[in-house]
Parts: sequence; structure tokens; C-alpha cells
Amino acid sequence: MGFRVAVVGATGNVGREMMNILAEREFPATEIIAIASRKSIGQTVGYGDKELKVVALDTFDFKGVDIALFSAGGSVSKEYGPKAAAAGAIVIDNSSHFRMDPDVPLVVPEVNPQALAGYKKKNIIANPNCSTAQMLVALKPLHDAAKIKRVVVSTYQSVSGAGNEAMDELFTQTRAIFVNDEIKREKFSKQIAFNVIPHIDVFLEDGSTKEEWKMVAETHKMLDPDIEVTATCVRVPVFVGHSESINIEFENPLTDTQARNILREAPGCLVIDKREDGGYITPVECVGDYATFISRIRKDPTVKNGLNMWVVSDNLRKGAALNAVQIAESLINQGLLKAAA
Repeated sequence: MGFRVAVVGATGNVGREMMNILAEREFPATEIIAIASRKSIGQTVGYGDKELKVVALDTFDFKGVDIALFSAGGSVSKEYGPKAAAAGAIVIDNSSHFRMDPDVPLVVPEVNPQALAGYKKKNIIANPNCSTAQMLVALKPLHDAAKIKRVVVSTYQSVSGAGNEAMDELFTQTRAIFVNDEIKREKFSKQIAFNVIPHIDVFLEDGSTKEEWKMVAETHKMLDPDIEVTATCVRVPVFVGHSESINIEFENPLTDTQARNILREAPGCLVIDKREDGGYITPVECVGDYATFISRIRKDPTVKNGLNMWVVSDNLRKGAALNAVQIAESLINQGLLKAAA
């Protein structure tokens, strides 16, 4: 017995990672269907040692599909997510479209797996923003231990979070600099090669960007609405792997040693924190790994009960594809989804 799984957006960065992770984790699937837009017809995508032909989304019938993993952007999710859900598939959506819908659970399995029980209202589950997901994996066990009052986070987000075109732009700009060619900007508002850009998504009236708003709103929905959160999100010239500098203020005392020990035992966390040259994790080392890496755990002496830490994760994996597959696994483990006999 197993499940029929559709991956929508299978030719994109995250879609391909979903296919890889489903194979790596030996997800109990009787069939995997790779779905993309009509322009991708004729392409194949890898699934373990197999190559699957891509089928067109606009003519696909979701009837009989148990799980539909969507990673094709908000407009696609808006149009086809409800159609797939109405056909009986449980939709796990990676876009931002459904995240703030009160009838759609927003879930990181290590943080709020109990929220999955609410999926039946619309047959849709939302995957959070990649930067929020890795932050909350690290914050949840500390919040349970000492109750977080306030979080100040600065992100250092790789270009893969903006898609294939963004990765291509970093590559071509870098090459252009070395050969003294013209620097062309298409995906980003400013040059990304050898630069950092404090601007992800659109600007809001209060001066923040939508990416920064997402980190606040999603933390409130998934972890605790009483936590004060302020974020500054920055795009950096890294291909894969998001990093975050996080300052935390707790209601109750928590030493850096206690925090380190708690995080070492926490699901999804891997502490690499040696106070020596190279005793920490950078994006280069996290690529291809499932873990959320935590380093530089130390006391903040400027506030009562304050700590600082450095958090790094492969955004295409834990921030997107892995989290979606873990949601599907959690549905099965909780008995919320059962294979047909």
C-alpha cells in the first residue's frame, strides 16, 4: 500500500528537490507524477534512478491523487490548489498564497504538528516562508524552555530563494566582472554579484518589505502571537543556503550552555558551536543537508535574559522541499492520511 503523489512545479528548483527528497526518504508512494506548465512538456525530471516525463498542469485530473505538493508560485496555487483539493488531494503548498488563511494550517512539523488536524477545512496545508521555517526550528525548543519575549533577526538569503533566473543572474554578473563585460540587472533591483541587497519582495507602507512581514506574521501564526518580532531581510551573493543572525530576549533565565544542550536534543537541529576558527557552519557546508545548523550561541549582555545565535540551512531543502515532504510524513504518522487498501 502507498500513496499517489503529484509534484506541481516539478521542473523548478524546489520541485526537483521535492522529487529528490521523496526518493531519498523512501516516501511510501505507489506513483509519483511530475507536473509543470505546458512549456515543460517533453522534459523529464529525476526521481531516484528513474526519469519521469512531465505532464501538463492545465489538463491534469487530480482525481485519485492522495497528496499534491505545489511549488509553482502563488498564481498557480491560487488557481489549481483548490481544484486539486476539491478532487480529493491533500494540497501541501509552498507559495505564500494560503499562509495567512485562517482555515489553512501553516506548519513546520518540528514546531506545530498539531495544527495539521485542521487541514480538512479546505484540504490545503501551507508551507511557511523558507527563512521563517529555519528560524522557528531553532526557536521552538528555546521558547518551550524559557518563553521568548522578543526576536530581532537579520537574514542573509541566497539567490536560489528567488528562483533559477536569480541564480543565473548571480553567475552571469560574476563572470562579467571578471572579464570586464557589462553588468546586466534583470531579476534584482541592484547588482547582486559581490554585493548585498537589503530588499526582498515588495515594500510595504511602513518601510518594511513583504519578506520581513512574512517572518513576523508567520511566527505569530505558528509559534506564539505574543512574541515581538522585527526582521531585516537581505539578499546575498550565495547560490544556496540561507543564514540568519538571531537575537532573542526571554522572559525567564536561560544560559548559553543550557540553550546549547536543549538545541542538541531538539528535532531538526544540529549544533556546531566551537569557539575557535572555523567552529561554525556557513552556507557552503549546509547545502544538501536536512538539518538546521546552529552556531555562535552566546549571551547578549545588553538585555536581561538575552542570547545571540547564528542559524544556517539549505533553503531549497528544509526551507521548502523537505518541510513539505515532512508535512506529508506527519499526516501519515498522525493517522490523518491512510493508504487505500
